[in-house]
Amino acid sequence: MSSDQPPVTALSARGIHVDFAGKPALRGVDLEAAAGAFTVIAGPNGAGKSTLLEVLAGTLAPSRGVVKAGALSRALVPQRAAVSETLPLTVRDVVTVGAWGRTGPWRRVGRDGRHAVDEALELLDLGPLQRSPFGLLSGGQRQRALLAQGLARGADVLLLDEPTTALDSFSAARITDAVTSQARRGVVVVCVSHDPALIELGDVVIRLDAGCVASVDGAVSPARL
Repeated sequence: MSSDQPPVTALSARGIHVDFAGKPALRGVDLEAAAGAFTVIAGPNGAGKSTLLEVLAGTLAPSRGVVKAGALSRALVPQRAAVSETLPLTVRDVVTVGAWGRTGPWRRVGRDGRHAVDEALELLDLGPLQRSPFGLLSGGQRQRALLAQGLARGADVLLLDEPTTALDSFSAARITDAVTSQARRGVVVVCVSHDPALIELGDVVIRLDAGCVASVDGAVSPARL
């Protein structure tokens, strides 16, 4: 991806350790994620990828180490399997939940929030489905709705867990386009993925193995931070 301005580090993690019942899930992980760059976290199952994403999102406290995000807002987009199919909401309702990040939970969403919801629905090609029950969507449609929810928040940092895994080609393409376009706009985008096509698009690819950083490809030069 090209950018007129060099990226600057907007999200960082230092010395991240996570233990579950005395067993290490992450061991001394460091990470730099830059605004305007698409950062991919790859590696085998059980490597600690999703655990690291939760730490970066602030939903899981590390056993040791620190995450620095300053005043940046963060949005975590989970895998569709993590969300109940019986959720009694329409697609638009699900996406509107993201706009609460602008107003606070259960508060009326204003004009800007409604506009953000409309934009997210259009970007993910969900406009015709916005009144449909979320639980009746296909897997790919549900994943697009969850991503639209994250986009509607307008967060500075977008964190995604396997957004294209096991999806139809149309949904995978729409999600890939939406995610990479957010990075080009200057959003900090960090994505956990096994998808070779998505990994190929990464400006920075961080590979984990057994809870440790095995390699970093395309890392942002310190001179540009």
